[in-house]
Amino acid sequence: MITNQISPYVKRENFVKALNSGKLLRFPGAYNPMVAMLIEQKGFEGVYVSGAVMANSMGLPDIGFTTMTEVCQFASQIARITALPTLMDIDTGFGESMNVARCIQEIEHAGLSACHMEDQVNPKRCGHLDNKTIVPVNEMVQKIQTAAKAKSDPNFMIMARTDARASEGLEKTIDRMKAYVDAGADMIFPEAMYSEADFEAVRRAVSVPILANMTEFGKSKLLNITQLSNLGVNMVIYPVTTQRLAMKAVEDGLDTIKEKGTQEELLDKMQTRKRLYEVLKYEDYNAFDSQIYNFKLE
Repeated sequence: MITNQISPYVKRENFVKALNSGKLLRFPGAYNPMVAMLIEQKGFEGVYVSGAVMANSMGLPDIGFTTMTEVCQFASQIARITALPTLMDIDTGFGESMNVARCIQEIEHAGLSACHMEDQVNPKRCGHLDNKTIVPVNEMVQKIQTAAKAKSDPNFMIMARTDARASEGLEKTIDRMKAYVDAGADMIFPEAMYSEADFEAVRRAVSVPILANMTEFGKSKLLNITQLSNLGVNMVIYPVTTQRLAMKAVEDGLDTIKEKGTQEELLDKMQTRKRLYEVLKYEDYNAFDSQIYNFKLE
């Protein structure tokens, strides 16, 4: 098998079953399809496609510059290559309610298993920056209701992200979450929580699965999987981790080449050609090719 053959419907069904299993699901971020392949091969439960990573990959800051078409194409390339469920970030939904409806239909068609949408004013800001502006509750509720009506597969999961913790406090943020669940959100994404106590309060307040964002250099303490499981968190994302690791290695490597005039001393830090071919399942392609071109013309 040279490409993933699991249908999006099966992936979504598997994702819902996994969410209901009680096991914490780990979704590292992928900044390209090859990273998604590694995530699957390393035994994680799913793949995450971050809005920040998509913007950064295009040389843009995470402030709402990307379009629906760009992110759908980006995320679909990742979702198609793996048998794992893929969750993607759709920022504020790329417009008002009608735009949200079209976005849901597009990403469902593209093979994604879930998405999350946030309650910021567009142009938005990274969830771990200060001075975010939040839309009124009723505006976000309308978008969630629209998204829930627009999806055709009941197993496609719509997550409501709230960025209200810093500006409105925990109590009002929890009120928002409850309203979002009532509007049809299948999961809740409480962004930039300050402490474990925040997660405990969210877990007590809502009955749907909740997601924790363990991003580096942000406002949330980096909790391990045991801590998150004990808090009742159902899913954790590591959105920019792989991109940060890669960019630091690239930057250090470029500095070495500029200084030394050769990459010779970097070889032990590189993925080898052999390992690259293993990740890409190069031999499977070769076997498939041999099966096709095994005939003789008479």
